[in-house]
Amino acid sequence: MFKANDNYLKLPGSYLFSTVARKQREYVAAHPDCNIIRLSIGDVTQPLAPAIIEALHKAVDEMAVAETFRGYAPDLGYDFLRSAIVENDYKARGVDIATDEVFVSDGAKSDSANIQEIFAADSKIAVCDPVYPVYVDSNVMAGRTGTYDSTTGLWSDVIYMPCSAANKFAPELPKETPDIIYLCFPNNPTGATVKKEKLQEFVDYANKVGAVIVYDAAYEAYISEDDVPHSIYECDGAKTCAIELKSFSKNAGFTGTRLGYVIVPKELKDAEGTSLNALWARRHGTKFNGAPYIVQRAGEAVYSEAGKAQTREQIAYYMNNAKVISEGLKAAGYTVSGGVNAPYIWLKTPEGMTSWEFFDYLLDKANVVGTPGSGFGPSGEGYFRLTAFGTYESTVEAIERIKKL
Repeated sequence: MFKANDNYLKLPGSYLFSTVARKQREYVAAHPDCNIIRLSIGDVTQPLAPAIIEALHKAVDEMAVAETFRGYAPDLGYDFLRSAIVENDYKARGVDIATDEVFVSDGAKSDSANIQEIFAADSKIAVCDPVYPVYVDSNVMAGRTGTYDSTTGLWSDVIYMPCSAANKFAPELPKETPDIIYLCFPNNPTGATVKKEKLQEFVDYANKVGAVIVYDAAYEAYISEDDVPHSIYECDGAKTCAIELKSFSKNAGFTGTRLGYVIVPKELKDAEGTSLNALWARRHGTKFNGAPYIVQRAGEAVYSEAGKAQTREQIAYYMNNAKVISEGLKAAGYTVSGGVNAPYIWLKTPEGMTSWEFFDYLLDKANVVGTPGSGFGPSGEGYFRLTAFGTYESTVEAIERIKKL
């Protein structure tokens, strides 16, 4: 008889945000009159910008006419979107990326989970701790993380790079030599960033030891400080050691529309000289039928002058929420970081309270839902993540409730 993939059986419990959602549902079922404010999952609340809506309508109208109807998208994505990405996200920053190094997808979450498929099964991974759980979970599914220690929350074959208040939540170079290094800046969950010199250290290290960096830049649009890089390719030598993931979800509100892309430079080759660009193109063509035409036209509109202005307004809206959360929590006596170059606030839980205990406390006493730091890894214990993606009114109300506790 058939057998299930044993690697999936190694995963402890359910996915972090599924657990948060379940606990919220259970609480609401038991307290039907409560008024829950969600500052947990990083889902946007502002509607799509007018320029994007206009592009969607126009593209839908095209689909109703035989001469302009579109079926399957090209494997890598439509040229109009890939060219807009190259011009605005890279050439405008002095970075040389070719259109055939851009792979349009249905979002960075899928890409961050799927990218591990093109690496050898025995590859050793290094991750920041705390870490976006998809990076580790997808490698567990691939069988390259060893065994899980429920006491420590560590996987035996994963190299952890602790991020704490002592190092401003920015990792040091790994103590063991990895094959794949996962980096996310601005960081989810801590909101931390690194300066270009620090990122250059990782690029130099990766080229020296023959590792590849998977760089998640999903939140780069929220960077406000001049000396924080928006792309890893701003660093010298990054094209021979790095893959970059980008998303339209947070910069343009595409969480329900789904659009992202991966950059795999043609210079990036493994120890045998195999082109990872060619491998990802083969994988992409086999397993993905392309983001919808109407969505890619919407993505193109993000780069129009009107689209840029309107999405900047939305980003400013969320960052104002981040300021409300950060200042409100500090006034209430909490130790807080993040919220400057990222829409996440990382706070220390009250003395003697674990992150899940604080989750239950906030849910029960304030009807506010956040995300326990321990769900992001062992170094997240004692911390808690709040998101700035709510409405301004609900954000203000949530902080007022917390301040009254």
